[in-house]
Amino acid sequence: MYNMTTFNIQTNVPSRHLSDTTPLIKLFRVSKFYKPENPALFDVSFDIDPGDFLYIAGASGAGKSTLLKLLHLGEQPDTGTIQFNGHDVSSLKPSAISVLRRSMGIIFQDFKLIDDLSVAANIGLSLEVIGVSPAFIHQRVGEVLEEVGLPGIEDEMAGSLSGGEQQRVAIARALAPNPQLILADEPTGSLDTYSANFVLDMLESINERGATVIVATHDRMLMAARPHRTLALENGKLVGFSRKGAFKSRDTKFSNSAEAI
Repeated sequence: MYNMTTFNIQTNVPSRHLSDTTPLIKLFRVSKFYKPENPALFDVSFDIDPGDFLYIAGASGAGKSTLLKLLHLGEQPDTGTIQFNGHDVSSLKPSAISVLRRSMGIIFQDFKLIDDLSVAANIGLSLEVIGVSPAFIHQRVGEVLEEVGLPGIEDEMAGSLSGGEQQRVAIARALAPNPQLILADEPTGSLDTYSANFVLDMLESINERGATVIVATHDRMLMAARPHRTLALENGKLVGFSRKGAFKSRDTKFSNSAEAI
């Protein structure tokens, strides 16, 4: 089961319950500029509640990956605020941000496994950084490999696996610390249909057990087949949203852009 302990990020003391009215994540008028004339994100605002399953939709260059970097606290917004559990991230000390990131797991399209390390070593890295014992790492690696349907491959080199197997190992690595939040950046983009469906099955199962899941994708067939709350980006702007399925537009051109997602 997922450890849904959340952190009081001022004191690092675990807090078991969030207020019913407190979003897990709140973005307010967030912008990110790599070039002044071409914002990667511009004036983006939305809330994510604990236990949400959210698609961030949009074509390549829409701002999806930038948004995930901000949510993973790898970067700070140039303007606007991001709050986790009611706390403004910009006011946190580096030690508190480090604690907060430990409650997250991230899954990449290109897996980001170390090819010449074993599967067990790749998964174990996500546990070593939080200081758990070697005995627990050994136990947990076996558990998450069983969960993703790859029992007994601990000693195989990650680079010897198929693309679908590597993505499962990447999911196992993200799951190992029992995260409160899973961020997935185009997790099905390079996979065949069977493997893509397996990945979505896993993410939905994780969500059903209580974790919040955010998936960046441009795959509109996936979103149609597996409808969840969706936010659509275009040229760094939030242009449409839905609870499950039908979009509402914040932009008169969104009906055209939605067809391109």
